[in-house]
Amino acid sequence: MPQLVHRRVASLWFGAGSSEGNVSIVRELAREMRKPKYQPNAGRCSSQHLGPHGAGSGTLPRGSVLVVYWLLFAYFALGAVLTTNRERDQDQTPLFFFFGMLLILLAIGLRYEVGADWQTYEFLFSFARYASLGEMMEFGDPGYQFVNWLVRQIGLEVWLVNLICAGFFTWGLTRLARAQANPWLAVLVAIPYLVVVVAMGYSRQAAAIGVLMAGLAAVQQGASTLRFLAYVAVATLFHRTALVTIPLVIFAGNRTGFLNLVAGVAGSFVLYDLFLSDSVDVYVRNYVEAEYTSQGAAVRVAMSVIPAFLFFTLRRAFDFNLHADRLWRNFSLAAFGILILLFTLASSTAVDRLALYLIPLQVAVLPRTVRLFRGQEIGTFLVLAYSFAVLFVWLNFADHSKYWLPYRIYPIF
Repeated sequence: MPQLVHRRVASLWFGAGSSEGNVSIVRELAREMRKPKYQPNAGRCSSQHLGPHGAGSGTLPRGSVLVVYWLLFAYFALGAVLTTNRERDQDQTPLFFFFGMLLILLAIGLRYEVGADWQTYEFLFSFARYASLGEMMEFGDPGYQFVNWLVRQIGLEVWLVNLICAGFFTWGLTRLARAQANPWLAVLVAIPYLVVVVAMGYSRQAAAIGVLMAGLAAVQQGASTLRFLAYVAVATLFHRTALVTIPLVIFAGNRTGFLNLVAGVAGSFVLYDLFLSDSVDVYVRNYVEAEYTSQGAAVRVAMSVIPAFLFFTLRRAFDFNLHADRLWRNFSLAAFGILILLFTLASSTAVDRLALYLIPLQVAVLPRTVRLFRGQEIGTFLVLAYSFAVLFVWLNFADHSKYWLPYRIYPIF
């Protein structure tokens, strides 16, 4: 493989610049791939597909711009309203809830040209056509690279890669939501940002967060630190930064479980050595020293600080069990820590990406606010209104929401 391709793919993969910067790198790589050696099977990596909703995308029906996002929101909003004040057996979650999660899975996995990094992921998938498995693994995140390579080998398209990543994410969100008092409301809180923005925009990190959410659900129900480390090990196959959640769980364990703590710390060092140690310098150089900034980072951090503040203010009223109380206490402390980093680090992008791992705090805490009202209908309405406002503001006013509009389904039929 030409050195240019390897060098610029590495820059694209590990870099932290804006989506516009990534697109410029893709264009350079596309020019390299169009040289004679790569002209056969040039596939989808062509100039007409470069840039958000490029020239080639105009041949697809645009359809309604926002309807998919609002239909998902409306489905779970209706479920949350209809299940208000009902006692729930966790083993008897309604079939309609799982149908809604299936809709989320399909909306994430079968999206087409949705998300600021779409061209990045599409090019890396095209790159797998020419690279060996070993060459793909050189770029890290072996789980994601293997999925890319395998799907390419069996002759299918990037939609299957997205669907597999969406499967991990949806599985984790389902488990975490079902561990809460009102699963419908928990998913509703997740839709505006965790589902629409993160899962439809950051495939690798979304898969990692999904696995972590499954692990957090297990910890909330009393699982050991070692069991959570197994979830982290899987998550790091898709995004190595998933390791940052380990301290939050280690110190949520039983204070008398000294051996459990020691084993957790030892396991953390092992995972760090396996997945992250070789890349720390790269992350520091590309995220911190480069001083990249993310527009709206303060708002997104605030979205986790709000439930953190509510947790410490209304902790007793939320009535978490002992395991969950310690777990979300640590996540709440981390949210305030991230807020401090936002004002002290030169790179808000680094803070913004780390803050993604705190979003499960919103899913666990915000639905519990309904307990503050004698009639839970009022609390449900307030959570619904808050979630509605987040989705409405982001879709209509966020600078990068243009990369999510219009929503399209991948043309696989």
